[in-house]
Amino acid sequence: MNPDGPGDGPASAEADGEARITLLTRVGCHLCDTARDAIIRVARREGVGWREVDVDSAPHLAEEYGDRVPVTLVDGREHGYWRVEEERLRRALAGSRWSLWSPGRH
Repeated sequence: MNPDGPGDGPASAEADGEARITLLTRVGCHLCDTARDAIIRVARREGVGWREVDVDSAPHLAEEYGDRVPVTLVDGREHGYWRVEEERLRRALAGSRWSLWSPGRH
């Protein structure tokens, strides 16, 4: 599901250019704070844009993602939830989106 659309609430970008990473959060979510810090680090290192959307700003987002926040989307597709695996997110941004493979791991 693409979170873009009317009524999705405010979004914030933390880099120039189009947001490739979307972080779905909600107010009072402590895991969301930790995920946001990780997203900021990865976005800065990789030079990509990101935005944050409150799932409670739109009923369709709350219904689909509300029990799993924070949720990370890459290029509009779900990448992960609850925790941000920074290295895996970097690989996704480099084009290996769904691969769990890493050097030395077969």
